[in-house]
Amino acid sequence: MPRMNHILIVDDDPHIRDLLAFALGKAGMSVAEAADGEDALAALARRMPDLMVLDINMPRLGGLDLCRKLRAEGGAGATLPILFLSSRDDEIDRIVGIEIGGDDYVVKPFSPREVVARVGAILKRGSAPPVPPKAVTHARLSLDTEAWEARFDDAAVLLTATEFQLLLLFATSPTKVFSRDAIIDRLHGPGFAITDRTIDSHVRNLRGKFPEVDLIETRAGIGYRIGSCR
Repeated sequence: MPRMNHILIVDDDPHIRDLLAFALGKAGMSVAEAADGEDALAALARRMPDLMVLDINMPRLGGLDLCRKLRAEGGAGATLPILFLSSRDDEIDRIVGIEIGGDDYVVKPFSPREVVARVGAILKRGSAPPVPPKAVTHARLSLDTEAWEARFDDAAVLLTATEFQLLLLFATSPTKVFSRDAIIDRLHGPGFAITDRTIDSHVRNLRGKFPEVDLIETRAGIGYRIGSCR
């Protein structure tokens, strides 16, 4: 029997938590709940989930600050997949969420089925079978597709599942320039609703984790490809 994925829902609105818990439970996932970031930290200490659905705007410790804290501290929280929930109209908050390490976002009001679909897509990316070859090397960059580990000059670099998939896509086709639409199709599947700016944010986040390295090259008006990695 396949292992049941465990999801942590973090939102200060109990109605939203109940709605998502029901939808995710119906989809065959186990669920824990937290009312804010502080409660979420306690829940994470008790059991690390496979994914966290995280509201951005909450009292005590908000979603963006919680994400920054987890990514900065290392350990399991540094690579925990995060789906942000945003009730704000300003796109900048959602872009910031992606830039600091979120994997995706959904804007309130949302359809529970959409949240379940996006959770499933993120989990599928994180548990996808390794693609041959098992090791991909490009100059000083190496990617282990079995361990889902990135190394630069033999030093490990912590990446989210989405960041690893994106970098692997570029590194396995080093001469190809990928348009944003092509990247979305390869990472999420055709027709998946995600903005170009989300891809740009993932690229910026990757570049930030490899400072002073020509990691990803921008081809103006076309898209991205792997850089020299030197």
